[in-house]
Amino acid sequence: MPRLLRIDSSYEADGSVSRDLTGVFADAWRGRGEAYDLVERDLRTDPAPHLAHAGLHWARALRGEPAEEESYREAARTQQALVDELLSADALLIGAPMYNYAMPSTLKAWIDQVHVRGLTSADDRDTRPLRGRSAVIVATRGTVHESGTVNEHRDHVVPPLRLILGEEFGMEVAVVTVDRTLSTSVAALSHERPAFAAGRRAAAARLAALARSIG
Repeated sequence: MPRLLRIDSSYEADGSVSRDLTGVFADAWRGRGEAYDLVERDLRTDPAPHLAHAGLHWARALRGEPAEEESYREAARTQQALVDELLSADALLIGAPMYNYAMPSTLKAWIDQVHVRGLTSADDRDTRPLRGRSAVIVATRGTVHESGTVNEHRDHVVPPLRLILGEEFGMEVAVVTVDRTLSTSVAALSHERPAFAAGRRAAAARLAALARSIG
């Protein structure tokens, strides 16, 4: 049974472009038939905790002697549950809106929990159980980040996600972006609403096609 793990990280419960677009992908995935399973984690309502102990960045065999405090053991159990949830998925979908030129802090906390050297990424061995699986990033940005614009090199959301998911985990990463999301709420940017609407439609069409072709 192919399984999709959908991660949403928008701070908005309603009106979120990234949520709407991950929803397009999820609907198309489930539309392939009953065999296509979906697991959803909303980091707004069910956030991953910040990594409580530096040793948890490493697989158990690489940590040395584990701490004996209950807080350490509880943190390790929480982390293992998040890692297991990820490893059980055949495909990963992440809604990644940009806030202050970076990913939401809740998404960064989730990445810190599941990026474990020697478990989900390689140490001196090629221990990458997610290698070859599909990851789709839905990146939404308030302004324009196209080539030649002032914000061209100010995207600090997609590059780190590509690095972790692609290079560290070995996943096959696809990125779908939508710019100009602020045009719907900022009067000074209202002239960009037609371009935003067109970009959103194109993104939805691409995501639906991806959902029908991967996994």
